[in-house]
Amino acid sequence: MDKKRIAGIAVAGAVTLVAAAALLRAPLTQLSAGKDAAPSARESGTSGDARFAALPKREAIGKPRGQPFEARSWASTASPKAAVAVAPPKPVAPPMPYRVAGQVSHDGVTQVVLARGDRVVTVQEGDRVEDNYRVESIRPDAVTLEYLPLGERQQIPVAGLLLETPRNALAAAAGTGSAQAPAVAADDQRAAQLRWQGPKQVQAGNNFDVTLKLSSAQPVRALPLQLSYDAKLLEPVAVRPGELFAEGRFTYRVNPAGSIFVGASGNGAPAADADFLVVTFRPIRSGDAELRLSSVALQGTAGRAIAHEPPAAFRTAIVQ
Repeated sequence: MDKKRIAGIAVAGAVTLVAAAALLRAPLTQLSAGKDAAPSARESGTSGDARFAALPKREAIGKPRGQPFEARSWASTASPKAAVAVAPPKPVAPPMPYRVAGQVSHDGVTQVVLARGDRVVTVQEGDRVEDNYRVESIRPDAVTLEYLPLGERQQIPVAGLLLETPRNALAAAAGTGSAQAPAVAADDQRAAQLRWQGPKQVQAGNNFDVTLKLSSAQPVRALPLQLSYDAKLLEPVAVRPGELFAEGRFTYRVNPAGSIFVGASGNGAPAADADFLVVTFRPIRSGDAELRLSSVALQGTAGRAIAHEPPAAFRTAIVQ
């Protein structure tokens, strides 16, 4: 029994081994068959074409449109717009720097006093003013100046001044013509008088006073003027008002180059040889010194100009 049992077990084991070997050999055969069939499929081309036919079609790469590494300019290629020509602004004359400060009428010639800051100058028609202006005309209502660099005319309105002779000014103030002017006192028609008072000879190094006196039948309310002196011989030490404007407003400025500007105003009163201005000088060295009025403008009530006689220059001899 033992031998039969052992023989049966051996047979069963052999059968099992044969079956297992058969099972293992079948896949290897199929793989080998598939491996052998692939070249034939590639050779025929039917199987590969069928697989790739389902993929989307891609377009071919086009020709290059430029060299990727060539030098490039990033400047705008747009054509620039044509530049619009702009004409330069037309030059114009500067604002008028002068104002009319007064009037002088002498021997039938009408002159006006122009003021610029603290400077005054007396001019008549045709005169040039500081090289840039020329007095073109003097009229009762305005003074016309020409700005020479551009040939442009500018007017200075005359406010409260009558640029006429004393007799006509009085008639215009009354609102009548010269033939119908009201009778006025003879003293009121006379021009104002200005004169110097001072020593005819002085000692070098010793101070001395020069007084400007004024006589006017008409009330004098303001009196801007400019004095000129020889700066090589005289040195101004003091400038003070006289009795005429002692209670009013008085200002002055000394230019060491040889001029003194004075401005004075007050309530206005007639003057009879009254002291208007007193200047103290120190003589520097010996010589003949001279002091004169470069310009002056007497103003009466309502700013009207008062005619006056131009004073002669003051002269003194400086001795050692």
